[in-house]
Amino acid sequence: MLPDQRTPDDDVCPVGDDLFAELYRASKLGLPALVATVSPDIRAMLALFCYHRSHLYEMGLAIAASCDEDDLVESGGRVGAALFARSREAPNAEPVASYYTARRKITLATGFFREMPGMDMDREPDEEVGEAVPVVYSS
Repeated sequence: MLPDQRTPDDDVCPVGDDLFAELYRASKLGLPALVATVSPDIRAMLALFCYHRSHLYEMGLAIAASCDEDDLVESGGRVGAALFARSREAPNAEPVASYYTARRKITLATGFFREMPGMDMDREPDEEVGEAVPVVYSS
């Protein structure tokens, strides 16, 4: 059986709760300014901490983009090196919407129907003569 590769500090966030809450709420544009206030070694640990959690994955990549490779490798080994490489890759383009999601929705007409020229809707055609005769409704 292989020994557990995780260190006991993997589940502990390397920054305080207040700073982490600010980072979590920060927009993509405001995140680099907040991350710049953290020392490089703590920043690398924070990038690895976020990268390992699916809901913080993008934030982990953004933080790793501001780290040096040496700091990430020192904190995370091969995972840190992979995180450094992934953070330097070009972001994936937004997926193109398929026809079924991008097509226009069907709507029902709300106005009057168009009348055909030469047709009187109140008259039915007379079979013998071929001319329309008035329809009489009895009650």
